[in-house]
Amino acid sequence: MKAGQKINMKYLIIGAGGTGGVTGYYMKKAGKDVTLIARGEHLKKIQKQGLTLEKMWDKTEENISIPATDMEHYAEHPDVIFVCVKGYSLQETIPFIKRIARKNTIVIPVLNIYGTGGKMQKELPDLLVTDGCIYVSANIKEPGKLLQHGQILHIVFGVRDKAEFRPELKEIQKDLCDSHIDGTLSENIRREALEKFSYVSPIGAAGLYYHATAADFQKEGEARELFKTMIKEIAALAEAMGVPFQKDMAEVNLKILSNLAPEATTSMQRDIMAGKQSEIDGLVYEVVRMGEEYHVPVPAYEKVAEKLRAL
Repeated sequence: MKAGQKINMKYLIIGAGGTGGVTGYYMKKAGKDVTLIARGEHLKKIQKQGLTLEKMWDKTEENISIPATDMEHYAEHPDVIFVCVKGYSLQETIPFIKRIARKNTIVIPVLNIYGTGGKMQKELPDLLVTDGCIYVSANIKEPGKLLQHGQILHIVFGVRDKAEFRPELKEIQKDLCDSHIDGTLSENIRREALEKFSYVSPIGAAGLYYHATAADFQKEGEARELFKTMIKEIAALAEAMGVPFQKDMAEVNLKILSNLAPEATTSMQRDIMAGKQSEIDGLVYEVVRMGEEYHVPVPAYEKVAEKLRAL
């Protein structure tokens, strides 16, 4: 790529829920070449009527037309693939990515589970798989319609090894920012992904433990204290892993929480309440395993894990 040369990237987003659907919505609205991979009634509605985004904070909604299909019928070769599925659905994306990717295709997983990029890289050795994470609170309200709970929309991504850096990564960051998404190309993605994990894991775990909504964490009380304690345990793990946090993540995460609608819950809570598969293994039990691996005490996580296993 020559200096200053503009690349028109072809984007594919696997998953059209609160992560992928919202990302695709803003990118398409900004005129980017983006296609969603969806399924079931949600896919049918998007194909027939477009994708609607409702914003909880101002009660507005807007509908846009966006290309959408399923894995079976997608036949293009994207430059960039955002993987925005739940952790338990990750494995089924691997053969699909192998089929559609070109040699230069960049894969950016933005899952809640820490370490996803490295695991995917082992299964996709011929491609560049970065690490990534997203700050957004949203869900599918009904087929064809997404509900965004708060204004934060921040995607962080980057390579684990600086030798893997490619100029296209800066173009991806620019495309995100053009789309009114706060895109950050990280110099230390291991730390930044763990920082995100220090929010999504404690809020999901404590939310389940107390059947809590954002309102319960926005005020002083047992739920808020458990949330802060679990963040401190993740911080201790980060120290042991050689990527110590450089800011007070409890303070950062409480600020994120303060911007959510009081009735907001996590996707893990919603999945479990609906009797669906959930990310409880990667978001809760994995932290207990990490504590054992790095010899870091995580008593709050052990307490929560014990109760959740009993349930």
